Amino acid sequence: MTATPTTVRPSNPPIALAIAGSETSGGAGAQTDLKTFAQLGVFGCVSLTCIVSFDPKNDFAHRLHAIDPQVLADQIEAAVGVHGTIDAVKIGMLGTIPTIETVAGALEQYRFANVVVDPVLICKGQEAGAALDIDNALREKVLPYATITTPNLFETQVLAGVEEITTVDALKDAAKRIYDHGVPNVLAKAGTLLGTGTALDVFYDGQTLEVLEVPAIGQERVSGAGCTLAAAITAELAKGASPLDACRTAKDVVVSSIENRMHGNAPFDCVYQGRYGRQ
Repeated sequence: MTATPTTVRPSNPPIALAIAGSETSGGAGAQTDLKTFAQLGVFGCVSLTCIVSFDPKNDFAHRLHAIDPQVLADQIEAAVGVHGTIDAVKIGMLGTIPTIETVAGALEQYRFANVVVDPVLICKGQEAGAALDIDNALREKVLPYATITTPNLFETQVLAGVEEITTVDALKDAAKRIYDHGVPNVLAKAGTLLGTGTALDVFYDGQTLEVLEVPAIGQERVSGAGCTLAAAITAELAKGASPLDACRTAKDVVVSSIENRMHGNAPFDCVYQGRYGRQ
């Protein structure tokens, strides 16, 4: 008698959810998050907060269309309902106070194990007063749920409550200030803006204060680098890495993504993650 072979299903990879905006060119936002997740061996899903498209007829300025808050809540509910356990969540572009409130409600409801908040405080084209209201809402309603936050230099200044950061020591101090606001892990990003000849960020978790540096690749900004960094941290946390190790890996992913950047008709290049680990 011939035995019937048993089908063994491979175990599922870790699952990461990006709550972020769509950037239609593929160079940033949720599209970049998904590519980064896949490159690092993590299954990615998305709940869209808004749709951003560049306007080729207006110097590639941003056009932003917010997703209805209930539609956003439904997307998050669906992701959790399908997968059960979400190993890590990345919070990207939110853009409006109703969106922020919806995301905060979901974070309270689902209590995800790992939450990476990439605090996009200002989107080009926002009025200053509206931007300030959004900044305050993000800080008050979403940041308290963060496992780690990844502010750029301007966002670090805002979150730390300082006017200017021009030195590594000042960046270290700002990271500590953000930690003191209740964020357990902080990656304060300066990139090339401190003139060190490197792309420099500071990690702080209340005990470890570490400067993370990688070679600087030119001085021009590349679209999607910040999204890639936060998404790579999210993927590594989903796989079980410590926050510091996740940040170290993410820095390497960004270097590769900038080295292999995409060129197009816009007055800026965008990242490409597809060669990381294959070079």
